[in-house]
Amino acid sequence: MFFEYPKLLWLLVIPGLMVLHYIYLELRERHPHLRVSTSVPWIRGGRSVMSLVRHIPFVLRTAALALIVIAIARPRSSEQIEKVDTEGIDIILAMDVSTSMLARDLTPDRINASKDIAIEFIAQRPSDRMGIVVFAGESFTQCPLTTDRATLINLMKEVQTDLIEDGTAIGNGLATAVARMKDSDAKSRVVILLTDGVNNRGEISPAMAAEIAKTYGVRVYTIGVGTDNETAPYPVMTPWGVEIQNVKVEIDEALLSQVAESTGGKYFRATDNTKLAEIYSEINKMEKVRTSVDSFPVYKELFGKFALLALLAILLELVFNWFIIRRFV
Repeated sequence: MFFEYPKLLWLLVIPGLMVLHYIYLELRERHPHLRVSTSVPWIRGGRSVMSLVRHIPFVLRTAALALIVIAIARPRSSEQIEKVDTEGIDIILAMDVSTSMLARDLTPDRINASKDIAIEFIAQRPSDRMGIVVFAGESFTQCPLTTDRATLINLMKEVQTDLIEDGTAIGNGLATAVARMKDSDAKSRVVILLTDGVNNRGEISPAMAAEIAKTYGVRVYTIGVGTDNETAPYPVMTPWGVEIQNVKVEIDEALLSQVAESTGGKYFRATDNTKLAEIYSEINKMEKVRTSVDSFPVYKELFGKFALLALLAILLELVFNWFIIRRFV
């Protein structure tokens, strides 16, 4: 709290002088006397309550005057308010859902590891609009751009293989993701494309999709998911049930690097869960949300409280004078 007119506080000298004057009168002038044979009854009885009550009106009057002085000095409080303007980023997560994503070189497998880490990434970016595109032999939008994190996470959990025709249409997946952002007015638009294979399906080539992304100013980060080994454990259905067999790992790293670099993005290789988490963390750091902070003080007037207390003190003084002092003192 501070005062707009602090020099007026010197007026508090007045109630101070009033107190001194009152004490002086009590000591020098207000000593009525009576001759009695003995003072024992008065000594035993002590001071009466009313002898103390008679001072209350003066106390209230002095307090009221002090409160009025404080009120006219205009007490105020200030609070520093920050207005944060956030400029979010539009991000589409384009995820490969071909059956090869069931390979178990990541824990528990590629697709579930990718989903779990993508959900963590979504939760860390509350200011961005995000969406999900899935692709295999074809592509479709699992979730359009939204700021509804709960819905986005639930739809990510529902992503699985066998949703669409099998295959790996990287170009179609990227083109669908770009199409979801072509009308976006965000200053930064990003696609994170995750796949574990080689483009073998689709009407749009990855190179053409990359050119479309570049035209719309969409930056593409590509992630190749799969072990460094030549083979990876994969569940295969046999007449005797599901058996784990080693299948060949094929990731077109040259293509993914070209797509990323041509759009101003970067290619990453995720060989295990830890590496995949690190990749999303690195992308999270590179794609920072732009914020601007404006600070300004907000003042709150406090004189009303002191004025109200002064009025209350005056009313109490009147009550004491009219109903107590005049009747009993």
